[in-house]
Amino acid sequence: MAEQPALSLIGVTVRFPSPAPGKRGETVAVDDVSLDLPAGHVLAVLGPSGCGKSTLLRVIAGLEEPDAGRVCHDGRDLLHVPAHRRGFALMFQDGQLFPHQSVARNVGYPLRLRRRPRKAIDSRVEELLALVGLPSYGDRMPATLSGGERQRVALARALAVDPSLLLLDEPLSALDRGLRERLAGDLREILARAGTTAILVTHDQDEAFAVADRMAVMRDGRLVQHGTVADVWAHPRDPWTALFLGYANVVTGPAAAALRRTTDAAASGTSLALRRSALRVDASGPLAARVLAARVTPEQIRLRLDVDGVGVVDGVAQPHEDVPVGAPVRVVMDPSRTAELTPP
Repeated sequence: MAEQPALSLIGVTVRFPSPAPGKRGETVAVDDVSLDLPAGHVLAVLGPSGCGKSTLLRVIAGLEEPDAGRVCHDGRDLLHVPAHRRGFALMFQDGQLFPHQSVARNVGYPLRLRRRPRKAIDSRVEELLALVGLPSYGDRMPATLSGGERQRVALARALAVDPSLLLLDEPLSALDRGLRERLAGDLREILARAGTTAILVTHDQDEAFAVADRMAVMRDGRLVQHGTVADVWAHPRDPWTALFLGYANVVTGPAAAALRRTTDAAASGTSLALRRSALRVDASGPLAARVLAARVTPEQIRLRLDVDGVGVVDGVAQPHEDVPVGAPVRVVMDPSRTAELTPP
């Protein structure tokens, strides 16, 4: 018998009045979204700004009522359950710490609301600060912390009462890229150690890949694709999804067939997503190309290539190779750097 999911969304739809002045009608912010989230997993809801992902999170949290559909947690319909009785925790991108309270008092705030004993609160706060890598920060004030440290404190506070579901709304977006990448890896480890079921809303593909083990891609209010991170990455649903996830190019029809036949003589036409490094300059490569643009990076030379029978796509060369603009080159495809699109 299949295990009951921790969270189920069934046909969730949210409509808002049209924002255009003098225009009647409605805007569908979330359009018939259904998915299941198993317990202990972290789901990244990924999509561009305005796609409905934050609205969906607010529906799950109980801050927004859907116009249609249901939200179920552990088999219980949450339609008439107010936000404060759902047992969920919500963490925003700015952390929203109390500036006049110490780190320890910020983390212990949800426990004080529940009138937990002082010793139990102190013990739990100490445990949580150790979990997020700030074991000696209890007496510090928020103003003395870096942005990353403040987000760690906010995470510790969100985890204080062992929420049955942790909702993260772009929690790292206000940080610079280097810090965001480091903290994303730490966040994944923290959630895994705590065994927390979580939903992360983000527009950053790298953040989603770093934190989550499951992914839901949204576009224009609709759920485009969902599944494990590995499956979604390996089998994008359509060209838009592939490009949004970070593939550099999508080729179709005869161009895709020409590329696939370099590694599989029996291959036929299909859609193929290419990572930037899918095509590599190689003197013995089966495809002829011309260099249209070249940019040197510390690890490789990034190229724009016009490949015979394929068209204009990205490629790479080793830093020591001579690939001036306009030069003819031979290229080879690395199948491990491609993905075949799998439309429904």
